[in-house]
Amino acid sequence: MQEKILEYAKMLGGAEEGREGLLEALCEAAEAELAGRLRSGVTPEGCGGAFPVAAAWLALAGLCAGECAQGEVSGWTAGAVSVSGSAPAGERAGTLRAQALRLMGPYLRDDGFCFRGVRG
Repeated sequence: MQEKILEYAKMLGGAEEGREGLLEALCEAAEAELAGRLRSGVTPEGCGGAFPVAAAWLALAGLCAGECAQGEVSGWTAGAVSVSGSAPAGERAGTLRAQALRLMGPYLRDDGFCFRGVRG
């Protein structure tokens, strides 16, 4: 499965020259994260094509988040001096992660908030 995830990640966004090892490690981590969140009785293979695509998106989100963490400036002002830039990598990372989790929604455990009981 890891080879398929890496293949999809390269097709969807890839990695710059020399960063293939990082992308491979991120794919492995994404596979483990998704597998750990699957509902009881659901296997990665049971998710069909959704699992490797979602894992590839998670890996690319990690890659984007790393790019964002390298110091892109989104805005800074001091008196008349203004430095600005954009942080599209951070936004892109969030979008990729959200898309991956939406795609896997039917297969993942519900980790949301719930009431167990209310004393009245």
